[in-house]
Amino acid sequence: MAARVALLSSRPGATLVPGLIDAHTHLIGQGTHFGYETLGVSTPMETLWGARNAKVTLEAGFTTVRNVGAGGYSDVALRDAINQGLVPGPRMLVSGPPLGITGGHCDDNLLPFERHAASEGAADGIDGVQHKTREVIKYGADVVKICATGGVLSKGDDPQASQYTLEEMKAIVADAHRLGRKVAAHAHGAQGILWATEAGVDSIEHGSYIDDAAIVAMKQHGTYLVPTMYLQTWMLENAQSIGLPAMYAGKMRQVTEVARKNISHAFASGVKVAFGTDAAVYPHGLNAHEFNVYVQMGMTPIQSIQTATVNAADLLGWSDRIGTLDLGKFADIVAVSGDPTKDVTTLEHPVFVMKGGVVYRNETKQ
Repeated sequence: MAARVALLSSRPGATLVPGLIDAHTHLIGQGTHFGYETLGVSTPMETLWGARNAKVTLEAGFTTVRNVGAGGYSDVALRDAINQGLVPGPRMLVSGPPLGITGGHCDDNLLPFERHAASEGAADGIDGVQHKTREVIKYGADVVKICATGGVLSKGDDPQASQYTLEEMKAIVADAHRLGRKVAAHAHGAQGILWATEAGVDSIEHGSYIDDAAIVAMKQHGTYLVPTMYLQTWMLENAQSIGLPAMYAGKMRQVTEVARKNISHAFASGVKVAFGTDAAVYPHGLNAHEFNVYVQMGMTPIQSIQTATVNAADLLGWSDRIGTLDLGKFADIVAVSGDPTKDVTTLEHPVFVMKGGVVYRNETKQ
């Protein structure tokens, strides 16, 4: 490994960075199925697609991901297969099925009543959410994912509407933290962001309608924001070609109109930010396009890079293992041509990827 790194560091114009971290992915599934199309895809098929997506993500320079939401504990299986060396992919922390209220963003709302369809993570009330939290941990979750508000790619709910109550989220967080797991909260609406933060979640995912009260609370609690911004650009540019259902497209437009302004304000206000993409909503492997969006929203290139290195490592609780190039940490190294601290888009085209001392991509000249 030392010889390989020496070769790279002597290559004119090459820059080494720590292996990148994406704190919000959905590796499982094809990623371009929306609405009723998803009903015809089995969990085994989604898992096979996950193996393909894991390889693409790793070769894009992301050596660690947090996978927040997958049916059938397929992400647990993928994580274990990667750890056993059966398939190549990034180091994974996984949530299994996300927790959500009956009829909410994380429930199955596509089928009529007579089908009696419900998601694996649907749970209501204090007793219900406590049981479900313990259940997902039992079956392998490293992190607990909850839906605090409505969402965009779901039928019949409002992204701004709060879903879990403050008391329900406090119960989830108490059990998860006691059992050594962090909690990630999908939250678009301001009230849901505030309640999730007050409940003690570790990160707010998306945060589209974040307001000053939520910003103050997040700073007080040290809660991370995981913005997932590039997906909005990609979805609006490709909604027609991918056949995005109208019930989703309208919500996507509404959220996009306000999210960049609100989240830019959160950046400027000093909220802690960790890199996340929601990859699967758009094609895997494009994760690094998120960096330049952060720069466009007011970050410096180095601040943008830090969201996917030291910041994300801190959020995951793995600062002792990843996030910097230091003695004793995993040998996760990415090289790009050029200087990403001047042009962060160079991270979109890695020429070398090493994870745990094993080279998975090498376009350098010998």
